[in-house]
Amino acid sequence: MQATTEYLETPYGARIAYRRLAGSAPGVVFLSGFMSDMQGEKATAVEHWCQQHGRACVRFDYQGHGKSSGSMIDGCISSWTEDALAIIDRLTQGPQILIGSSMGGWIAMLAARARPQRVTGLIGIAAAADFTVRRWHSLCENDKETILREGHIQVPSAYDMEPYILTRKLFEDGANNRVLTRPYHHDFPIRLIHGTADPDVPADTATQIAGCLTGKDVEVIIVPGGDHRLSEPEDLKRLMEVISTLIH
Repeated sequence: MQATTEYLETPYGARIAYRRLAGSAPGVVFLSGFMSDMQGEKATAVEHWCQQHGRACVRFDYQGHGKSSGSMIDGCISSWTEDALAIIDRLTQGPQILIGSSMGGWIAMLAARARPQRVTGLIGIAAAADFTVRRWHSLCENDKETILREGHIQVPSAYDMEPYILTRKLFEDGANNRVLTRPYHHDFPIRLIHGTADPDVPADTATQIAGCLTGKDVEVIIVPGGDHRLSEPEDLKRLMEVISTLIH
């Protein structure tokens, strides 16, 4: 039976929508990407796999995403990491494997750094570490001036979604949360899955992340021709195999 949507009332005033399955440890926490939510194909597939294998699982919506409170224009990497930590602290028990898709990969790294004693593995799917830095440099001068003057701009999405909202707060906060500027110490296995045809996050981002990692168990899994979402049946099969390997 699929988990039902519930809400976590946080001490900082946010109401975070989540779905949770009871099961054995290590559990799995799925962290979605920018302007994505817990109803995505990868998130639901991970929950289904956990249900089949008796594993605990939590997927959730950041503030301003999906069914959670707040608005996108007020969100940033720090606030969404705070949401992830609230989920880990209050809704999970024992060791956890964090699975981060796109921006969720960045947030998973920040959450694991903040709670190293709770994390037993991390999987990045097209992990968009420090993406705000790259995105800022890709903007034209007119867009940069608009953001600095008005606080935000909207840009079209290539995924049949609402336009992306890029805010000054997002860029400034992102610069303060970079993970590719210094060594990232960890004692748990990390797997980075990335497609060579990703139009949003260059495949060499995975190797950049790996270059900052100091742990002994790191693997970069390159998917020839893989896109950014990596949600095709063969992609999901690969992801479940990686989860199984980390658990066992």
